[in-house]
Amino acid sequence: MSIPLQLNDYWISVVKYRKEKVMKFLCLSHIDEQKFDVMSESERETFIKECFAYDDILRKNGHFVRLEALQNAQNAKTLRYRNGNVSITDGPYAETKEQIGGILLLDANDLNHATELMSKHPGIRVATFEIRALDEESTAKVNVAENP
Repeated sequence: MSIPLQLNDYWISVVKYRKEKVMKFLCLSHIDEQKFDVMSESERETFIKECFAYDDILRKNGHFVRLEALQNAQNAKTLRYRNGNVSITDGPYAETKEQIGGILLLDANDLNHATELMSKHPGIRVATFEIRALDEESTAKVNVAENP
């Protein structure tokens, strides 16, 4: 049975509208390295496979844009500007239990949709996810200024 042309045109317009309304979100993963460190080797492998499998689901459904994992926070340098000078400190910005472990760029309809997608990610068991919409207008202005 075929879909009547008018109904088909309606759904095509809905899909086009949704694609135009997709926003980009940056998901910062704040990992509690101690939770990861206490896992056995097989638990870690299983956990990582679960994370990759969910990333594949996001990819298949058109939500996954890019993922960047970060090295251990102890390998970081923190720069600050104070009293006219730049100071450089080894390690993370603050002594906290959780450190930024990676970033995921995600396409979603809105913040609630991005929240729903990330709430199902297995990484939530060892990390806190901070989700922020990208300011694509400001980014475009900066990029145009850098590449006239």
